[in-house]
Amino acid sequence: MDTQDIRTLKILEEIENGQAPSQRDLAGKLDVSLGLVNSFIKRLTQKGYFKVTTIPRNRVKYILTPKGAAEKARLTYEFIQYSFTFYKRVRENTGKFFKELEARGVKTAAFCGAGELAEIAYVSLQETSISLVCIIDDQCSKSRVLGVPVRPLGQAESLGCEHYLITAPESASKIRGFLEDAGIAADKIFLVNSSGRIE
Repeated sequence: MDTQDIRTLKILEEIENGQAPSQRDLAGKLDVSLGLVNSFIKRLTQKGYFKVTTIPRNRVKYILTPKGAAEKARLTYEFIQYSFTFYKRVRENTGKFFKELEARGVKTAAFCGAGELAEIAYVSLQETSISLVCIIDDQCSKSRVLGVPVRPLGQAESLGCEHYLITAPESASKIRGFLEDAGIAADKIFLVNSSGRIE
């Protein structure tokens, strides 16, 4: 399942909710430009997935068609399959990775990124004796996630962790650069990439 399919599914879900979202609303929820949402809307309308009607105050409302509902059901099924496969791949790869670290005598680690990848990696980490010291994340508003403290990136060098696993692939280059600039050796920094592999 590619990014375009995922965005199509999210747009169809928002339209099915019947809240009459504006293109600006959709752009915010999808975290994409207004122009990209506009082109998606035009393409999906041409395919007959929804109708466009005008409502008061010069706004438009999108109404899901039976064809659009069928496409949403198909994409939902694909997304579930994709998510399950991705979860299994991340679990398998992080499990092997943590067991290798454990065999080398590693005792502590930190995750960089408090999202879903961190949650999956944490499940694998529980099968070893390695302790998760903290999660490093400048965007997270919580003080604790997965039972450990959340720290800003600026504190990474003072944590004394043996290894750092980047669990936010979308910010990987920024995080890796910051960690290396802070004096953390490149061979102590790893990444769970967007396909679920460790690199």
